[in-house]
Amino acid sequence: MARVELKDVVKRFGKTQVVHGANLTINDNEFIVLVGPSGCGKSTILRMIAGLESVSGGEISIDGRPINEVAPKDRNVAMVFQNYALYPHMTVFDNMAFSLQMAKESRDQIDTKVRAAAEILELTPYLQRKPAELSGGQRQRVAMGRAIVRKPSVFLFDEPLSNLDAQLRTQMRMELKKLHLKMQTTTIYVTHDQIEAMTLADKIVILKDGYIQQVGSPIEVFERPSNRFVASFIGNPPVNILPGTFHQAEDIGSVSLNALTLPVPLQVQFENNRKLLVGIRPNDIKSGDGLRRIPAEWQFSVEVVVCEILGGQSLLEFKLGGNTMIAELEGRIVAQPGETMELGIDLNRLVFFDPETEEALH
Repeated sequence: MARVELKDVVKRFGKTQVVHGANLTINDNEFIVLVGPSGCGKSTILRMIAGLESVSGGEISIDGRPINEVAPKDRNVAMVFQNYALYPHMTVFDNMAFSLQMAKESRDQIDTKVRAAAEILELTPYLQRKPAELSGGQRQRVAMGRAIVRKPSVFLFDEPLSNLDAQLRTQMRMELKKLHLKMQTTTIYVTHDQIEAMTLADKIVILKDGYIQQVGSPIEVFERPSNRFVASFIGNPPVNILPGTFHQAEDIGSVSLNALTLPVPLQVQFENNRKLLVGIRPNDIKSGDGLRRIPAEWQFSVEVVVCEILGGQSLLEFKLGGNTMIAELEGRIVAQPGETMELGIDLNRLVFFDPETEEALH
């Protein structure tokens, strides 16, 4: 069992505070992803859990045991780094066995543990090779194997896939997910890639400027973002956010966005003339057969700005009522700049934010 808790955790480098009172509970066997832009504090939090950085304030505990003053080697955590950190002169076997040798385990125990980890990671044919003879994905698996053999309570991953090409990153994401299902070990994973976060995580922790913005499942943070930053950061392409004004006429509400007026569902209620920021996800905009699921009054003629075909999907930039927006459409859309297209917007899925605080309005 490994439950990790952060209580009011603060980190300062000199006079600069980079983590501000982080509170977070990571349950046993959970796969948690810390995500955010560069400099948001995610790697610093990971390094404090590992013991590679000291804690300036607050407390970190594992299974109720405070570890602020515990040496890294005594925390029973294993960390996989971005640059693999393999010993180039050692074989794969010796790289994976190194920590066990330092712990004075017997030769038979070491052999059993290394070969078991190699079997899980499909590294058995490469045990006598040196790192220079391996691909980037194989080296990353060796780094994971070195962590696995220790049977830690917590796995820590610091942007482990960022050095891999796009196709290999996709493959390794799947390998990581399968590995977690096999090992059932609490895992804390840091990335700036929100696609990795959405595909790997049981829960996502979104950070900005050292503050936790939201914690939730991938679906929760995508569909119910806590603020404008979360809505913009999670989702690719990012959400369209437009300034608007809510109008109430008898029982009918609408939002005006420049020269465009959108009717809104009955459950949406604000003060008349309330200023808003309105979020429209690109994948909630439909074309072609998708218009059958959209009421006629939610459909519009738009002017094409540019269209990009991405395999089975297309990205369309268009103008509507003086607003420039992005749509993520199903299928291969062939459209030329200046053409007119029919699109529909699923208005049940609009998200609203306060224009001053940028907090979500529910």
